Amino acid sequence: MHMLLAALSATPAASLRGRRGTRARIIAAAEDLFATRGIRGVGIEELIARSGVAKATFYRHFRSKDALILACLQGWGRARTAIAQAVRASGTSGRDALLGLFDALDALCRQGKAPGALEQVIIEMGPEHPFAKEAARQLDSTLAEIEEIAAEAGLEDPEGVACTLQALICGAVVAAAEGDAEAAAHAKRMAAALPSLMAEGDAGPQP
Repeated sequence: MHMLLAALSATPAASLRGRRGTRARIIAAAEDLFATRGIRGVGIEELIARSGVAKATFYRHFRSKDALILACLQGWGRARTAIAQAVRASGTSGRDALLGLFDALDALCRQGKAPGALEQVIIEMGPEHPFAKEAARQLDSTLAEIEEIAAEAGLEDPEGVACTLQALICGAVVAAAEGDAEAAAHAKRMAAALPSLMAEGDAGPQP
């Protein structure tokens, strides 16, 4: 577990909020507002005020609110993908690696660094909106990482397992955004009970 957390904290995506600089500060302020109020509910003036920069400075980094939204979505996607990459970098393998996804997410949630709810963007904007499509692309990237871990674990249906775990992770992220500090831990318990994640040899004697 300690190796997993070390790998997670070492990833550039996971440390985005800790980076110094005006651009990072603007993005961090926007992420907080978008996560709690949605994209449509936040105006450009509030974004500028919350980030604590002059209007000219804001527009030097982001030509529009749309450009800032895109940067946030991509940052949220990198944070999701970083969870899977950290698990792989930790040297954990098999079933433990897949369950480790939830340990990594739990660690971020408890630090107040849960990745933004890309799912909420899709719901808010509608699946055909460009921002929703970008959110979906970011989720697909995470799904591909999870599927690779499942394939490396030697599971019979890595695609199906990845889709199931992705759904649990998505639900945990949304629940965490709504204040459930135990969301990732609950999701891990559900994942551990999946027959498709049963460790090799745990199925018992075959008829």
